[in-house]
Amino acid sequence: MNIKCVTRSRPGRLIAAVVLAVAVAFPLGVTGAASAATTLTVAQALAAQDGRTATVTGYVIGQPTATTTVLTSGFTADTAIAIADQAGETGTARMLYVQVTAAWRSTFGLLTNPSLRGRQVTATGTLTAYFSHGGLKNPTAMSLGGGATPSPTPTPGPTGTAGPDAYYASAAGKTGPALRTALHGIIRVQTKLSYDQVWDALKDTDQDPANPANVVLLYSGRSQSKTSNGGGANDWNREHVWAKSHGDFGTATGPGTDVHHLRPEDVSVNSSRGNKDFDSGGGTVAEAPGCYTDADSFEPRDAVKGDVARMILYMAIRYEGDDGWPDLEPNDSVSNGSAPRLGRLSKLLAWNDQDPPDAFEKRRNQRIYERWQGNRNPFVDHPEWARSIWG
Repeated sequence: MNIKCVTRSRPGRLIAAVVLAVAVAFPLGVTGAASAATTLTVAQALAAQDGRTATVTGYVIGQPTATTTVLTSGFTADTAIAIADQAGETGTARMLYVQVTAAWRSTFGLLTNPSLRGRQVTATGTLTAYFSHGGLKNPTAMSLGGGATPSPTPTPGPTGTAGPDAYYASAAGKTGPALRTALHGIIRVQTKLSYDQVWDALKDTDQDPANPANVVLLYSGRSQSKTSNGGGANDWNREHVWAKSHGDFGTATGPGTDVHHLRPEDVSVNSSRGNKDFDSGGGTVAEAPGCYTDADSFEPRDAVKGDVARMILYMAIRYEGDDGWPDLEPNDSVSNGSAPRLGRLSKLLAWNDQDPPDAFEKRRNQRIYERWQGNRNPFVDHPEWARSIWG
């Protein structure tokens, strides 16, 4: 940039000073509205709290309510979101507080759209303090994903509809332990349900595509009325595919209520499975054609063997022992007892290969993401990642 300094009068010196200041602040010639053309990271936005207009992309962490307080559940309003460069960020110092004005609240407010957590959002607005914290105020554009289209009025649309490629952006190109770490950081950001809420979630996620009044039972394969849930004979109840005694986490909000591994099942079949590990062989299971069981293991029917495997692998990645819950991990044993382990890993990996995700399982994953928890099972989207992590 060529700067001509005028020194013949005080006004001239003032103009020169202003021009010089602009040159220092924007050394590449990006000023004013042009600064919004380059999308900033959250870290860059936090370092540039000078009132400029900018476009920033980050992952939604929660609802800021004070300088160092961000709610990640139990949202109370639609007026603000906190975003960060990493979906699993926990330090508020690395979050940007984004004001959500009235025009954008129906789409980007967390009280109305709790499944927005963990999603990538792009916003254009003024970089200035909010809640006495690095912020972006008075947004002129907000969109899901990595690019905003400026518009004075947002077009409302469903949340949770971005494709898996955007969701797994931070895992792209990784393998082995690095992939595992990246996936954990992504999927641990979720809305947590109560055990009562699981009933309603399963009526949605496991709906029979041929009969919307019914759910499909996991092991039995039977289509059964949504309203016949409970504890009586031939009712369906909530099967913990990762048996809750393996880690002793019960039904408290957390792994015990994570819908990614909870499925509807006939009460007596659920009892037959109990807390057994998964393996092949045994005697036939009454009311569950194609399923077998013996003293220490349970074999699901062929059509859902891969589903079972991918649910177990999800739980191992989601619950790594860093959030107060046990570190869950599959192994090659069928005598795990109450240890936070579940087998048989070699069989689960084979089932994952044998029975790839079908339309029902993919829809289920999407519904959990869109409507209930805001996170995905990565092995439904990328079954090949199982071998990359576990060999």
